[in-house]
Amino acid sequence: MTELLRKNLEEARQTLLTLHKAIVDSERITYEKTVGPIQSPNHFLQLLTTDPWFAWLQPLSQLIVSMDEALDPREQLTDSIFDALLKQTRLLLTPSESSEGFARHYYDALQRDPDVVIAHGALMKQLGARKK
Repeated sequence: MTELLRKNLEEARQTLLTLHKAIVDSERITYEKTVGPIQSPNHFLQLLTTDPWFAWLQPLSQLIVSMDEALDPREQLTDSIFDALLKQTRLLLTPSESSEGFARHYYDALQRDPDVVIAHGALMKQLGARKK
């Protein structure tokens, strides 16, 4: 059972990484249109980690880290940890036009970028198949 949980969490994590990349790419384009060109990959990494423009992505990055920690072979992945991570994913990735913070920024990303919509749909489909 633990191996099945691990496999399912790894699949969810991989799909979440695809969504994360789509959002980061979309934000980069918007940033460059609004603020100006990003000079190098190192400059972009610095912006991702320190610039307020990208700060809203931190909860998503932290969720991925939480999944990584749960998948650590030295850790015992339980049903409750697995369920909590999927619930957290569903809650975080609920866009809202009327909210602030992550939900609002996520809503905006979904409105402007079809790649984000496609990645979101793939993850929601995957998570829906895992509902208990």
